[in-house]
Amino acid sequence: MEFNELIKQRRSVRSYAENRQPGRALMEEILRQAQMAPSWKNSQTARCYAVLDEDKVKQLREECLPTFNQNSTKGAGAYIVTTFVKNVAAFTSGTPDDDLANHWGAYDLGLHDAYLILAAKNAGLDTLIMGIRDVKALRTLLQIPENEEVMSVIAVGLRASEPSLRPRKALGEVTHIL
Repeated sequence: MEFNELIKQRRSVRSYAENRQPGRALMEEILRQAQMAPSWKNSQTARCYAVLDEDKVKQLREECLPTFNQNSTKGAGAYIVTTFVKNVAAFTSGTPDDDLANHWGAYDLGLHDAYLILAAKNAGLDTLIMGIRDVKALRTLLQIPENEEVMSVIAVGLRASEPSLRPRKALGEVTHIL
């Protein structure tokens, strides 16, 4: 798909066609593409926990997401939990390189997740990034180590309906060209 069209078609989807699991091979390809995102000194601290097993998908939905996110992602075929390894990006010998410290890990993970959702859309899949989640339950279910910061849960599947394009602010409101 042409890049401009890809960006226009990607939406946060809150209604999924029932249980259309994307498959391991496709998920691996999407995750490989997400790995191409830039990171601080190529530190590559982004980590993904891809949940494809139907029972685990259901368990994650019911035990790790609040009710409104459970309802928004019912029917999603997979979830990807994204984390970053703390104290690596923008750290030298355990000391932060600047005042942002671990914010650089979050920044790098944001770039990674942007690549991920665009790769998913390019593969014909839809996504919803969720920040409201039960981190303790996710750590337990997916055995996520404490040195990783849990950031998001991304639902992956096929949209059941066409979401509308939400309005964007005028460019002049958000951009300063000097």
